[in-house]
Amino acid sequence: MNSVLELLVLTLLINGAFSAKILGIFQGFAYSHQQLGNKILYELAARGHQVTAIIPGPFAPKTTIKNYKPVKIELPDFIEDKIPDLYKEAERGIINRVLYMDAMGIIFGEMVFNQTTVQDLLKSNEEFDMVIVEQFLNEAFKGFCYHYKAHCVVVSTIGTSRWTDFQMGNPINPSYMPDVLLSYSNNMNFCERLVNSLTFLLATVNFFLFTLPKHNEMVQKNFPGAPHINELYFNSSLMLLNSHVSINSAVPLVPNMIEIGGFHVDPPKKLPKDLQDYLDEAKDGVIYFSMGSNLKVKDMEEGKRNAILNVLSKLKQKVLWKWETDSLPNQPKNVHLRKWLPQQDILAHPNVKLFITHGGLLSTIEAIYHGVPIVGVPVFGDQLMNTARAEVGGYGKGVHFKTLTEEAFGNAVNEVLNNPKYMENAKQRSKILHDQPMKPIDRAMYWIEYVLRHNGAPHLRTSALNLHWFQVLCLDVIVFIAFVVFIVIFAICKVINIACPKGPKKLKLQNKAKKKN
Repeated sequence: MNSVLELLVLTLLINGAFSAKILGIFQGFAYSHQQLGNKILYELAARGHQVTAIIPGPFAPKTTIKNYKPVKIELPDFIEDKIPDLYKEAERGIINRVLYMDAMGIIFGEMVFNQTTVQDLLKSNEEFDMVIVEQFLNEAFKGFCYHYKAHCVVVSTIGTSRWTDFQMGNPINPSYMPDVLLSYSNNMNFCERLVNSLTFLLATVNFFLFTLPKHNEMVQKNFPGAPHINELYFNSSLMLLNSHVSINSAVPLVPNMIEIGGFHVDPPKKLPKDLQDYLDEAKDGVIYFSMGSNLKVKDMEEGKRNAILNVLSKLKQKVLWKWETDSLPNQPKNVHLRKWLPQQDILAHPNVKLFITHGGLLSTIEAIYHGVPIVGVPVFGDQLMNTARAEVGGYGKGVHFKTLTEEAFGNAVNEVLNNPKYMENAKQRSKILHDQPMKPIDRAMYWIEYVLRHNGAPHLRTSALNLHWFQVLCLDVIVFIAFVVFIVIFAICKVINIACPKGPKKLKLQNKAKKKN
C-alpha cells in the first residue's frame, strides 16, 4: 500500500514539475484558425499546464475548461461586413494580394492591441513561461514574449511560407518553393518560376522595408523599452507547422521547425441517424459539398452557382451540400441541404466518393486523412496553392472560381468521379499521413514541453540567424572573389602592357612594314 502511495505522490510531483504558465495568442478571425489554436491550447490545459488564451469572443469555449482562461477580444464590424465580398478576392492580382495581406496584418495587430482586455492583461502582474503565437501577419505579437521574458513558440496554420522561413532562418528557394498566394505547386515551369521569383522579391522588399517597420511601431508603443522588432522577429524557440509530406511538397526544415499536419483531425464519431441513413442508402455514392466557414455559397455570384447546380443535377450520386439558408433556388432533387454538417465524420464514411471544396488547408488535410479525392474551387489565399498540390499529387482537380464555367466544373467533377486513379492516389496519400511513429498532437506536445525542459532549446537554432541576409547568400564572399579575380586579371593586363609597350597591333604593323622593305 505504501509503495502505491509513494508512486502516486511521485507521479504528481513529476506532473507538477512540467506544469507551466502559457499564454496563447490566436487572433485569426476564421473558424479554421481557431480550431487549430484551441486544439493545441486545450491539450496543454488537459496535460496540467495553466493556459491563458487571447481569443475572439465568438470562438471562446461556452463552458469552463480546467486550467484554461480566455481573454476575449471583440470582432470588428468590418470583419462581418467583409464576408459577402470574399468572392471578389478572386479578382485580385498577385501584387495586390501581397500588399493587401501585409496591410491587413497591421490592421489586425492594432485592433488586438486596442482591446481593453488585452491592455488589462499587459498591466496585470501575470507571468508566463511561454507564449504561443499564431503566425498569421502578426509580427508585433512577438512583443508579448519580450514583455513576459518567456520562450516564444510559433504555430503556422498554413505550413511553411516566406513568413515562416524568414524568421526561423530556413532555406528559401523560389525555384521549387511556390509563394503561398500563387496557384503553383513545387513543379513549376520557367514562366511560373519567373513569376514566383518576382513575387518573392516584391514580397520580401515590401515586408522588410514597409511592413515590419509598422509592426515595430506597435511593439514600441505597447511594450516600452522593447528592442527593435528585428531582434524579436528572429528569436523564436520553436515553430510548429500545419503540414506533412503527404499534404505539402518535401522541403528542407531547420531542427526547430516541426511538422504536425493532421493534428486537428479527430477519430470519427457516430453520425446522427438521419445522416447515417442518408449515406448508407446511397448506392451510387455521395458527393460532399462545402466551401468552408468563411465563404458563404449564398453570397456566390448567381451565374456561377447555377453552373454548379446544373452539373450536380446531372449526376447519379447524391449530393450533401452545406448551405446557409433554409432553401436553395433551383435545388436539384439529388441535392440535400444542411446549414451545418460534421465534416470529418462525413468524410470518414465509405460511400463518400468526392469532396467539392474551396481548397482550404484543413479541408484538404481532412480529405487526405480519410482518402477522399477533391475538386477544388479556390477563391483566395492558400486555397489556390492547396488545389494546385492536389492536381500534382493526382488526388484532385481544380477549377479557379474566377474562371468557373459549367463546362469546366463539369469536366473536373466527372474526371475525378470516373477515373479511379484519383481515389487510388487519395487512399495512398492517406496511408502516408497515417504512417507516423506518434500522433501529430502528441508530437506538438512533446516539442512544446521540450522547449520548456531545455530553457528555450537554443541548441536547435540555426546559425543562419546570426548572419546578415547578404552573408547567408554568401554575397560578401562572391563579391570578394569577384574583386580578387578582377585584380588578378587587371594585374596580368598591366604586366602584358609593360612587357609589350607597343601593343600587339603595333607589332603586327611593324612586321608587315619590314616584309615590304
